Amino acid sequence: MRVPRKIPLTLPSPPTGERGFARQLARFAARLLFILSALGAGPAFGADVWTDRDELDNCYRAELAALADWCDSHHLAEQAAQTRAWAQPRDPRRLYLVMLSHGDSPTATSPRATTPVSAHRDDWRRRFDELRRAQAERLLELARRALRQHHVSLAYELVLAVARENPDQEDARRLLGYQRYQNQWRTVYDIRKLRSGHVWHDRFGWLPKSHAARYEADERFYEGRWITADDEARLRADIARGWQIETEHYLVTTNHSLERGVALGRRLEQLYEAWRQAFARYYATEAQWKSLFEGRSIERAESPRHRVVYFRSRDEYNHALQGATAADIAITTGIYVGDARTAYFFADENQDNATLYHEATHQLFSESRRVVPNIAAAANFWIVEGIACYMETLAERDGRYTLGGDDSIRFEAARYRLLEGNFYVPLAEFVRMGMNQLQQDPRIATLYSQAAGLSHFLMHDRQGRYRDALIEYLIAIYTGRDQLATLADVTAMPLDLLDRQYRQFMTDAGR
Repeated sequence: MRVPRKIPLTLPSPPTGERGFARQLARFAARLLFILSALGAGPAFGADVWTDRDELDNCYRAELAALADWCDSHHLAEQAAQTRAWAQPRDPRRLYLVMLSHGDSPTATSPRATTPVSAHRDDWRRRFDELRRAQAERLLELARRALRQHHVSLAYELVLAVARENPDQEDARRLLGYQRYQNQWRTVYDIRKLRSGHVWHDRFGWLPKSHAARYEADERFYEGRWITADDEARLRADIARGWQIETEHYLVTTNHSLERGVALGRRLEQLYEAWRQAFARYYATEAQWKSLFEGRSIERAESPRHRVVYFRSRDEYNHALQGATAADIAITTGIYVGDARTAYFFADENQDNATLYHEATHQLFSESRRVVPNIAAAANFWIVEGIACYMETLAERDGRYTLGGDDSIRFEAARYRLLEGNFYVPLAEFVRMGMNQLQQDPRIATLYSQAAGLSHFLMHDRQGRYRDALIEYLIAIYTGRDQLATLADVTAMPLDLLDRQYRQFMTDAGR
């Protein structure tokens, strides 16, 4: 195995007190043992990339703990707390995402310290940044090895971890779709808009740069002339003449307000980024990812924007969609209509994001590659709904976006019904259910919760070892190649064994 690059071998600094130095020295010894293992001078290393990731994380946390101890010894309480917070272990039942801001500038060098206190702070910042950059390089090397072993999802997850540790890491930024433009990190779409003279405004979206000040003064440019914001609102009251907000991946039409449409567009872009990070293998092949990791571009047709219509009231939503789909619109709070390739929602102050994320997930899976009509009509429908339920868990915690977790409502319902209510439809039976059969079943709510629980299991059991198989399963379903045996085939596991593993996964939840 090739040794990870830039492994720091700096001995701990002694002026921290005898006890503090002893702790640092012990952690350094653990780090050295890890390096010797990589060189073949210790326990076996490299047999399992998931295990190796745990080793990297453990050693990194030890390095950060030593730095936090150093901060304590120099009375840097805030920096010690920040270092320990950064070192918090990953929850193996969550997928950690990276929502990089468009327009981030490459990290600048701190100014020279002028006092002993500021000198210690600058020394901490230098050490903290060095540790993070070194960890980023090790994670990137492990990501390359994961891809060589055909673990695409793990490789991409590791790239996300690289970007967290070092947002300026060139390879990670490139793999996540960013380029340097005017000393900032931008997507290709951003660069195109900026070059055309547009700017992004958090309230009004993309505007010609010359329009921004007038929009802030409640003027609006409408059909070639300037009018007041109130006049524009009256003119756009009919959804047919509503505002059209363009983001990188969406076209939102609304008659509510420009500001609400822009806010919805931002939420949808967050979902898109979460979906893209969780399901990298769905929209690009393993060969394409290998090309990207090697620095080569790939040929990929540019997809049209996903269309979303956002009504200002439920009544307008009901009236517009009544009869447009087989669903009973009156009981829905949002819907994706595949034939129209459009997702529909309405303004409701009491709604959370669950319906938005659920229906927009259906849209992403249906529109990000060529798919068949009547998806999962005959069988395997449970995962279509289960994975959309899983995406409802997108949330921000302590400044980080995550998917999954044992605390989501649907997961807790699935666990309770399995372990307390003894309700479970074996997979051999569950995979036989097509769309109509499942949606017309009187147990539909319970079946949906089981589908959500099984989706969590396939995404996270044993650190995500089934994740690529799950994506293969979804690809087969959406392209019409699925059979009753597909889930067993892609996981290389009999369905009854998956049933038992799922029960154990649920039993272990919360431990």
